[in-house]
Amino acid sequence: MSLPDMMNVIEISQAGGPEVLKPSQAPVPVAHHGQIVIKVAFAGVNRPDALQRAGLYAPPASASPLPGLECSGAVVAVGPGVTRWALGDRVCALLPGGGYAQYVTTPADHALPVPEGLSMAEAACLPETCFTVWSNVVLRGDLKAGERFLVHGGSSGIGTTAIQIAKALGARVFTTAGSTEKCKACLSLGAERAINYRDEDFVSILKAEGGADLILDMVGGSYLPRNIKALANDGRLVQIAFLTGAKVDLNFAEVMMRRLTITGSTLRPQSDLIKAQYARELETHVWPMIARGALRPMIDSEFPFEKACDAHSRMESSGHIGKIVLKVTQ
Repeated sequence: MSLPDMMNVIEISQAGGPEVLKPSQAPVPVAHHGQIVIKVAFAGVNRPDALQRAGLYAPPASASPLPGLECSGAVVAVGPGVTRWALGDRVCALLPGGGYAQYVTTPADHALPVPEGLSMAEAACLPETCFTVWSNVVLRGDLKAGERFLVHGGSSGIGTTAIQIAKALGARVFTTAGSTEKCKACLSLGAERAINYRDEDFVSILKAEGGADLILDMVGGSYLPRNIKALANDGRLVQIAFLTGAKVDLNFAEVMMRRLTITGSTLRPQSDLIKAQYARELETHVWPMIARGALRPMIDSEFPFEKACDAHSRMESSGHIGKIVLKVTQ
């Protein structure tokens, strides 16, 4: 397949607000050993994209400087050593960066087939959230059927995915959100209780239920000591982001006395091999959830490629419910 030399991209012209995202041109990437090139149909928009744009989250040295950590599209080139994918295959993929572009390259083992019955826009919402939720809730957090699971920010892309996966695994799902509308959306996805954090206390509510066996948190800050109090004895806290701060005073005596576990991770710095293992886990366990209707991405809004700045403004307003995507090509 003959590819053009240049492509349209959205670049970060300088560190700053959404307005620094500018249309530009860049060379079309080449598939090296073990890689594929994808013609991007849709790119998912995620918090790390905004952090990178603001100058707070530098990409790895080997990654594209363009934002974008997930996409859907068609395979248009395969590098040496790639046997699974062929030209024209419809895939969605976790990316090392570079998703805000007409073409992107990624390790072939980080791609997954577009699930039957999902649109390309929906498929673009899967990789970043599913990799994150499965690796942290199941592999790291060891969630089991019947356990009480609390996810903060239940109306976010991570939250809506976590609610559905935890529910499919047989857990009792609790979540926090910031409005009546967001709480209703969480309940519609399978949450047993959606707690409006503006006028309810998640600590007292979870304590009344016996405490959370597992908490997935991306808020941090003042939530850290409150999460400790909301956990059941032998409970686990998995931290995946710090929207309100990474430093706080915490009395570890309670952690010791109640045998609590605090852990966490970030996805992007992990090795290609580990990410490939996550992809196989998703295909084995999560893709069947999609096939039987237990998991479906919730899309808040779709923006034209050249309006990436508006997509970032929407995300940073925190008014969205579910995922935001950019429509890159037909």
